[in-house]
Amino acid sequence: MGQVNFYHLTHSSVEEVVLNLSSRALEQGWKVELRGRNPDRLDWLDQKLWLMGDESFLPHGLAGGPHDALQPILLGTRPAGDGREAIMAVDGAEIAAEETDAHKRLWILFDGNDPEAVQHARGQWKALTGAGAKAIYWSEEGGRWEKKAES
Repeated sequence: MGQVNFYHLTHSSVEEVVLNLSSRALEQGWKVELRGRNPDRLDWLDQKLWLMGDESFLPHGLAGGPHDALQPILLGTRPAGDGREAIMAVDGAEIAAEETDAHKRLWILFDGNDPEAVQHARGQWKALTGAGAKAIYWSEEGGRWEKKAES
């Protein structure tokens, strides 16, 4: 069963955390599914990933192309279903409890400055841990990442 990490963003941008976590996952040889809810937002993240990498370009693509299974990072709005090791959910995208069995790592990134996003993440925590998933809650309220809770 994979571990679900909740990232409560208050200082870092979503794209910074996506870049950091995705880089680490690729270093381990994992393929990552970056799941969002809005295709326009995913297109925006796609553009950011092209521009942010500096010397460490992150190979990626938007779902729906002919080579989705080959993409190291695949951005989409629904489960890729192609054996990826990790899922990163942004903007309130859902991760089902049964997905924790099929992935090594799952990340849920949420905007700590948005009360609705915080409430949604709390609901995800309750649903996933209630189904038996192991979860860790990370917060950067103090300016650096700190583990605040673990199930």
